[in-house]
Amino acid sequence: MRTNFQWPALLLALLSSVLMQSAFAQGEEAQIRKTLKERMPQVAPIDEVRRTPMPGVFELRVDGTEIYYTDAAGNYLLQGQLIDTRTQRNLTEERQQKITAIDFKTLPIKDAITIVRGNGERKLAIFEDPNCGYCKRFERELQKANNITIYLFLYPILGKDSVEKSKSIWCAKDAGKSWQDWMVHDSAPASANCDTAAIKRNVEFGQKMKITGTPTLVFTDGTRVPGAIDLAQVEKMLGKL
Repeated sequence: MRTNFQWPALLLALLSSVLMQSAFAQGEEAQIRKTLKERMPQVAPIDEVRRTPMPGVFELRVDGTEIYYTDAAGNYLLQGQLIDTRTQRNLTEERQQKITAIDFKTLPIKDAITIVRGNGERKLAIFEDPNCGYCKRFERELQKANNITIYLFLYPILGKDSVEKSKSIWCAKDAGKSWQDWMVHDSAPASANCDTAAIKRNVEFGQKMKITGTPTLVFTDGTRVPGAIDLAQVEKMLGKL
């Protein structure tokens, strides 16, 4: 059986279609950026423009992690949650988790206090301030977790006393015990002196990663969780890894 089907012509047509769609998308992005720059100069520079699954709606990523939505002409600007009602997925939340993820391998482990319980096979990093009430509540809950290695990053962002306590804990003979004594048993750390540059580096790293509150948890898959979640949630997250 013979056919007049010509592959080169089909491939050329497909390539032409892809290029036209790409040019159209670039034109939409340029229009959005131009319009919002003129009309909304107070909005931080746009880092990225992406289509969403919702027809005619585009996602704007601003200032690294902020998410807005707009139309193709940039006439309307929305901030809120985009939810897929068919799957019950919160698309905004999923996107924020992706763009705020921290590569676990990039964490400066040498600047953390390492606490091992049981076989230590599960790993979790936490940024905490010694004067953070939510951190204390979380630490008391976390005592029940076993077979875990915790990389504790002292992150004193609540004032001068937080810095002083962090330095004393870091310089203690057993920093892990000093941290637990204070956070769980309210036994204040004894004053101690040593090289505390690691604490400064922790704050600089946290600011770079836009960690704005404590506790902030980082799981090995890069997922970042701000706030004091309960042990059941921690176990659930660890169980997914």
